[in-house]
Amino acid sequence: MYPVLRVLILTLLLGAPGAALHAQKPAAGCQPPRQRQLFHDYVDRQQGNALRADGKADNEFRAGTNEDVNFQLTHVLTKRIDALQCSIEQDTLARDQKKVAFIRGIERMLINFTSNLRARRVQPAHLPALFDAYEAAMALDRTGASIVPLVQRSSYEVGNYLLLSQAFDNNPGRAESRNIVLSKYLQLRPERIFATLKDNPNLPNRDSLILLAAYKFPRQLYDYAAASNSLAFAIRKLDDPLVSAVSKMATSGGSGQLYFPFLDNILKGKMTFEQIDAVKNDPVKYYKLLVKTRIDYVNRSIPSEPGAARDTVFEMEGLTRMLQRKAIDPFVNTINALHEKPDPERFKILQGLSATELYYLAVFGEQEVYTSSFVRGIYPLMMQKAGGRGDSLMMLVSFDRFKKFIKMAAGYNTLDEFLKAFPGKGQAEKLMTAFVNGLERTTTLEDGVDVADSYASIVESNKPLAARMLENVQANLERNRTQNNQRGIVLYNLLSKIFQSADSTKGIDLSKEFGVPPVYSVSYESLTPDTNRVFIHQFFYGDKDGVMNYQRQLAALGKGWKKIEDTKQWMAFASTTGKPLTLYFNKPLDEESGELEKAQAALSDYLIERGIQPTVVVHRGHSYYADYTIEQIQPAAKIVFLGSCGGYHLIHDVLSHAPDAHIIASKQTGYNVINQAFLDLLFQQLRSGKPVEWIPFWKDFARTSGKAQGFEDYIPPHRNLGALFIKAYNSQMGVANDDERVSSK
Repeated sequence: MYPVLRVLILTLLLGAPGAALHAQKPAAGCQPPRQRQLFHDYVDRQQGNALRADGKADNEFRAGTNEDVNFQLTHVLTKRIDALQCSIEQDTLARDQKKVAFIRGIERMLINFTSNLRARRVQPAHLPALFDAYEAAMALDRTGASIVPLVQRSSYEVGNYLLLSQAFDNNPGRAESRNIVLSKYLQLRPERIFATLKDNPNLPNRDSLILLAAYKFPRQLYDYAAASNSLAFAIRKLDDPLVSAVSKMATSGGSGQLYFPFLDNILKGKMTFEQIDAVKNDPVKYYKLLVKTRIDYVNRSIPSEPGAARDTVFEMEGLTRMLQRKAIDPFVNTINALHEKPDPERFKILQGLSATELYYLAVFGEQEVYTSSFVRGIYPLMMQKAGGRGDSLMMLVSFDRFKKFIKMAAGYNTLDEFLKAFPGKGQAEKLMTAFVNGLERTTTLEDGVDVADSYASIVESNKPLAARMLENVQANLERNRTQNNQRGIVLYNLLSKIFQSADSTKGIDLSKEFGVPPVYSVSYESLTPDTNRVFIHQFFYGDKDGVMNYQRQLAALGKGWKKIEDTKQWMAFASTTGKPLTLYFNKPLDEESGELEKAQAALSDYLIERGIQPTVVVHRGHSYYADYTIEQIQPAAKIVFLGSCGGYHLIHDVLSHAPDAHIIASKQTGYNVINQAFLDLLFQQLRSGKPVEWIPFWKDFARTSGKAQGFEDYIPPHRNLGALFIKAYNSQMGVANDDERVSSK
């Protein structure tokens, strides 16, 4: 209806390079009647939108450098659609209602194509095939024939576009076509099968879809088999060993979750429900069975010889989740809660566990275990029961999750002792080499994060070992470059640069390399981006301890500080010596009346109104208040101190608000005396106007507070290289491939 030549002539006459297609006149003989002109205008508008979807407001669509493809796409969006509109109007068999449906269908095809193109859910080159199918469907529908054969032989995308056009809603094959398209979608997205079948339980190929999803997602199978609906009934009546076993678990009352970790052994006839029943109500015996099963699964997944296939284990993840849950409760939680009790009483619950079972307490309880729980309880008892030999322990667990254990041993300063427990010559060296090797074969960042975090601890306590780790990382980098393994190149290049950044003589600028700030120091300039003053925002809470913290902070603001603001809700102090600092903090008012919340809000409003963005944020409250502080942290924050218990586990929450923050927190109990000593030293450093270099800073801090109870649980920013590794990886992959970005392990 609107030939390209006519478009170009009209564009020149109008003097507008992006003139809309619907402004042009129709070709001769295709003038629609007035009652359908508006629908053609709608199509014209969507033609223009589609042509502009390549980022340029012209009458040409460019999908890349292939000129033949660009010509074909432009042809479809202009001449072919124009001709299709014309053929609909000239059709003497179709009634007015049918013509309107076909014209509106073209409009919807273009709307969906443009929308999906901008969202990168469709390839531009698919456009000709979409309209080939649309014209074929029109030909069938015009004569009353079913579109089912066409949909059956078309791809899911093509069939879906046809149905979404709504042009064939009255076709006799519409319902069957919908089922065909839905089935094709589920073949492509099996993770959506159960959720879709719940609302569409009568799909013709329902049983085959259930089996497809069951073997890929046994956990979903369990959840849907446990329900009381038609889909659950259909699942439970299927005659299949996996489906039957999971259905039995799902309908066994409250015990189903306890059976699920043993699914693979049940299917293979190596374990019965009765064996699990015998231990499921005894936390210690059940945990022991979990560990035994884990070792069995790990050994079966190791190829019997190089090149041999690995045994596939169903629901290893289910076993892992349950093992973590049962390691923490009752074992880790119990010894953590008794941290003030004598060791014999505190660690009594561990005495009946083997070296292997203690090992899994450590690696699966990592996020919860206290430093003292590991150093004084789990680790020494584990080594004692392993005969004091590290090699024996590794053999017992078949080196399962050994990188996690090495990371923990390094973080808790027991790595040197553990490596000395390898009697064979060079065995410890081989272990640490294996610790660094093979990251390119992983599918997550967890092992890479563990290597990064370990180096942060090792570089402080064992520089020769740290040097060998760096050498191994660089050797792996060269190997991956030789093999052209892009994932390996990215991972090992990140580790190499991060490791070298710990040495100021290397001159590695992480900001320049990866677009992320270095973790070993905070420049004074970054703390004073718009002024010559460091602004500090401190949060207090209204409980008894909060009032005490507040009073101690006031007492510490004597010499070198002066009060500059004192309202009913908050106060401010400014430094009188050295570089200028301003410290703002709310008063610890009553919580139940809402006065505390109002006080914090009033201070935040004051700072926002004056354009003040604190670059140092301090949380002085219990762990259950930490979320309230974190929610109020602004992106400008560069140093965040969490004085609460267990603040270390909130690091990623802080980073979601302040991506460049250097975070100091405790893995265990937060102590007021340590918190105040840290702040006094930090404020002193800030007044000097020099960068905060974390390694020397922490050594100074240790000289004054290192003997205080709980000091060893405070983790400085430079020992959290894992967070930096994740940031740098996301930054790199964000440039290379946005689909590969990750935010966590």
